[in-house]
Amino acid sequence: MSFAKITAIVRPAAVSNIEDLLHKEGIPGMSIGHVKGYGDYADFYRNDWMVSHVRIEIFIPESKAESVAEKIMNVAHTGLEGDGLVAISPVTAIYHIRSKKRCIENTC
Repeated sequence: MSFAKITAIVRPAAVSNIEDLLHKEGIPGMSIGHVKGYGDYADFYRNDWMVSHVRIEIFIPESKAESVAEKIMNVAHTGLEGDGLVAISPVTAIYHIRSKKRCIENTC
């Protein structure tokens, strides 16, 4: 089975709705962290232009990645600059450190 990694960088206000969505979709795990940066949207009123967002990372079967990414975008969308982005990356392998076993379809 092939895996993909979804990385979503979103407004902090969207996080709880995305968490609810991922639980409803049966996503078995996620990582969430606070990040600062700028891209298409920058806070020009600050000297460093930085904007605070939240990064959500999910490892998921590749066959579900596009559907979940689309649902994340629907939940996080406001139509305003700074809504964030979603990226899907291929993953060649996932291992559990505790067991040193490679994840396969239903064991990750």
